[in-house]
Amino acid sequence: MTLRTLLLSATASLGLAAQAFAFEPLTIIDQGSFSAGGTVTTEPGSFDHRSPMDTAGQSFHGDHAYAFYQVPEAPRSLPLVLWHGAFQSGKSWETTADGREGFQTLMLRRHFPVYTIDQPRRGRAGNSTAAAEVSPMAFDQLYFDMFRIGQWPEYFDGVQFDGSEETLGEFFRSVTPNTGAFDPEVVSDGVSALVDRIGPSILVTHSQAGGPGWLTAIKNPDVRAVISYEPGSGYVFPESEMPEPMSGAAGTLEPVAIPDADFQKLTQIPIIVYYGDNIPEEPTDLFGLDNWRTRLAMARLWVNAINARGGDATLVHLPEEGIIGNTHFIFSDLNNAQIADLAAEWIEAKGLGGLAQ
Repeated sequence: MTLRTLLLSATASLGLAAQAFAFEPLTIIDQGSFSAGGTVTTEPGSFDHRSPMDTAGQSFHGDHAYAFYQVPEAPRSLPLVLWHGAFQSGKSWETTADGREGFQTLMLRRHFPVYTIDQPRRGRAGNSTAAAEVSPMAFDQLYFDMFRIGQWPEYFDGVQFDGSEETLGEFFRSVTPNTGAFDPEVVSDGVSALVDRIGPSILVTHSQAGGPGWLTAIKNPDVRAVISYEPGSGYVFPESEMPEPMSGAAGTLEPVAIPDADFQKLTQIPIIVYYGDNIPEEPTDLFGLDNWRTRLAMARLWVNAINARGGDATLVHLPEEGIIGNTHFIFSDLNNAQIADLAAEWIEAKGLGGLAQ
């Protein structure tokens, strides 16, 4: 196997994939990884070679983004930047917990170059200039409920998630902590620097990345479109037209005020937002479900605000389209090939799916 050809069928002989799935070969013409953005801090004093454990005069590189990229044969002109959510890393987009092809590979098969990132202060971009305490916390059942796999220990009927113990264990092990305080400006600066390096591209955000994704699109005109899967925070609105906060069993969801001129920049690109199934329409005292009731409601207001100012934003609630059972991780569910087709079709419909020259 050369660097130019990745045979997924060979790697499928390892791990969960070998149990049920055989993958067709996929030709990759380029791949690599790099860091983007970040800062460098330097301690006062002079570095002493005889006392290297003393930090005096030493520097520290942190707050950058990390990207692993692959380019398929006959690539489209605009790459996708796959941006994970809270307590996740680029692993979200790789092989699914039950061993199927993840969004990273599915979009390569649809001829999109793919940049799978770890945002600043997470995963392989873990060097943080701000301190954080990382300690073990027993949250598996919270995540099961919050990510709408079911209500612990029961799975939702028809949920698009494999119900085996091995799959659930693999899914829980994808959780990873912040290594520094979460700061939307820091993470959007890092991803904007990545876009500066790769050029015009499409952001594909998940959950917590929704808000920083909007900020990145505001900061960087090379963001040509945004696909957002269940944005969970950072709904930005023009400061002259702020909606009321939304309260529920999961707390209060606060909209984020930004200058009107910045909000107007979001009207210049196509945006699509997807939400999955099992989101209640009426208030409930179930934390994990009511959390998404308020977020879906805020997303509807947000899309309306974009379009009222001449923008091109669409909200797709999948059950209303007859697509049933999706969890918070829409792009890695059992029907993720269908979800990938929806994304590719939307990109093409917006005139952004052309091949590279």
